[in-house]
Amino acid sequence: MITRILCTFSLMLIVANIGNQAVNLQVVNLRTEYKSNPLGIDARSPRLSWQLASSSRGVMQSAYQVRVAATERDLRAGSKLVWDSGRVASDASLHVPYGGPALKSGERYYWQVRVWNGAGQASEWSEPVWWEMGLLTASDWQANWIEPGISEDVKVSGPVPMLRRAFTLNGQVERARAYVTSRGLYELHLNGRRVGDQVFTPGWTSYKKHIQYQTYDVTDLLKSGDNVAAAWLGNGWYRGEIGFNNQRNFYGNKVALLVLGVVTAAVAYTTWIFP
Repeated sequence: MITRILCTFSLMLIVANIGNQAVNLQVVNLRTEYKSNPLGIDARSPRLSWQLASSSRGVMQSAYQVRVAATERDLRAGSKLVWDSGRVASDASLHVPYGGPALKSGERYYWQVRVWNGAGQASEWSEPVWWEMGLLTASDWQANWIEPGISEDVKVSGPVPMLRRAFTLNGQVERARAYVTSRGLYELHLNGRRVGDQVFTPGWTSYKKHIQYQTYDVTDLLKSGDNVAAAWLGNGWYRGEIGFNNQRNFYGNKVALLVLGVVTAAVAYTTWIFP
């Protein structure tokens, strides 16, 4: 009689633990291309990653489902989805590629994921996160390279040139992005405030083949009415001393800036660029 009661009690504990596994299973720490809510993604099929969290031991993922939408509201409702992977039998949670329709430059996409454990029980949907696309084609760059209009001896280091431009925005600024790169190094300011916190941008690359660019959210740096953009240009690796022989002008001898600003205001959609 005692043995029967103990066995029944043990069985109840095991069943209770299995039943609680789904409740304790959460999907957390979602990342797109290694980053949380990143701007300027130019991978056409971004890789998505996540982690599992549970108070139970030995929990394993047996399947996942990813869904993507253009707005957080649609994502939460599960409607007007850009992509729904459906249930995929896999334990993969790193670098799962987006598999939906072609993504658009500058657009933001919201996504979430749920998983199934080894017992086939589903977690709740994760909290929504997002990624925002960068500029995917050369035609997206509706701006031109500009060089400082100064005479200089490129054989030696000289003063750092500054480019400055005033521009006007009509209506309350709702969203603004700045896409920036340079031949040499740059530091961009808007209305007297520095844009971003990176240094040595845009970074060292084989400039004759490709140049990196940065994407910034500058919504809080702009205002309705008059605005001012200013940028300092440094030699950097582009034309500064480089290599064991202190060679100069290895990639070129003229620094230049390329800036495209895209602003969505209450009354208009506009762009601002250096002339």
